[in-house]
Amino acid sequence: MAKKSIAAVDVAGRRVLMRVDFNVPLDEDLRVTDDLRVRMALPSIRSVIDRGGRLILISHLGRPEPGQDNSRESLRPAADVLAKLLGRSVSFATDTVGADAVARVAALQDGEVLMLENLRFSKGEKKGDPEFAARLAAFADIYCNDAFGTCHRMDASMVAVPQAMAGRPRVVGFLVEKEIRYLSDALARPQRPFIAILGGKKVSDKIRVIRNLLAICDRVLIGGAMAYTFSLAAGGRVGNSFVEPERVDLARELIAAGGDKLVVPLDTHCGDAFSSECRRQVIPAGQIPDGFQGLDIGPETAAAYASLVSQAKTVVWNGPMGVFEMPPFDQGTRTVAQAIADSAAVSIIGGGDSAAAIQQLGFSDRVSHVSTGGGASLAMLEGEKFAAVELLDEA
Repeated sequence: MAKKSIAAVDVAGRRVLMRVDFNVPLDEDLRVTDDLRVRMALPSIRSVIDRGGRLILISHLGRPEPGQDNSRESLRPAADVLAKLLGRSVSFATDTVGADAVARVAALQDGEVLMLENLRFSKGEKKGDPEFAARLAAFADIYCNDAFGTCHRMDASMVAVPQAMAGRPRVVGFLVEKEIRYLSDALARPQRPFIAILGGKKVSDKIRVIRNLLAICDRVLIGGAMAYTFSLAAGGRVGNSFVEPERVDLARELIAAGGDKLVVPLDTHCGDAFSSECRRQVIPAGQIPDGFQGLDIGPETAAAYASLVSQAKTVVWNGPMGVFEMPPFDQGTRTVAQAIADSAAVSIIGGGDSAAAIQQLGFSDRVSHVSTGGGASLAMLEGEKFAAVELLDEA
């Protein structure tokens, strides 16, 4: 799946259209509250401008409705943050393919950066409209995809634009290149033992992931609220825990298909309310009394999972083990995260809540890779192929 990198293309004097993921959170005063996604794109951005390329950045932000007042979802705050991080001016177009964008693209000089307004202000973006894509494609000599978080989508900027630029270089940025290397290549050729840890709320969200990983992993460890659906499927009592009754038969099928590969919790840390101040108890899995709900894996499970992680050569983690935002029900997630951080294994944290947990716990610099794309990383773990990546130039 290796794709040609932006580093392999001569960009001097050429216009580079780079799709980034600047879907950053904004506060009430329209200030960026977390600039991680901007900072993650800096290596690709600097690679272009430091080599004399003319860089045009495109991204979406939020879920605006085309034709309405979307001023609160403008990309201008992201452009301001980028300018500060780069220590140079960043030109900003007030539209995407309109008169202002056309004029600013024409005026762009070597080593300069231009950001176009939110792609989703145009209805053509979400519809994958070829005409909208052709107008974007006309701006550039080179296309670069550095937006892993949207690689699983069929939006115009992800698929129709590179299609319209056939015959011109179509490459990956450093961020997407790294995501592919870990999430695709490492899964295809894992060092063993290969352990997957899956948490989160719903079995339905992880069905395809569980099935795919059971086929390639040595062990799949289950945690989070979806463990209670598995517990119910095994004939256990789950009290007031969250379950998906309509997925019990599926969970039973997965237990049968997984055999020894599928590992479920041994004990549960539960409470009589969804609160850190509730009455708490640790009990064997499948024996949660009425009036109590499971909120975390228990210490015996956490220790068992940590032991398996310590023996692994490859670890993939997607989904917390419990309500990690609410002590003391963060202990299961903390123990597993600590084990991953201490492990010598290739460790891949699959975006979303897992990425938030590993960062919140202070272990993000002690793992091999933290994915920037929650939905995209999940889709890749499911074995899905991305059109947005497939059509790019081979390395």
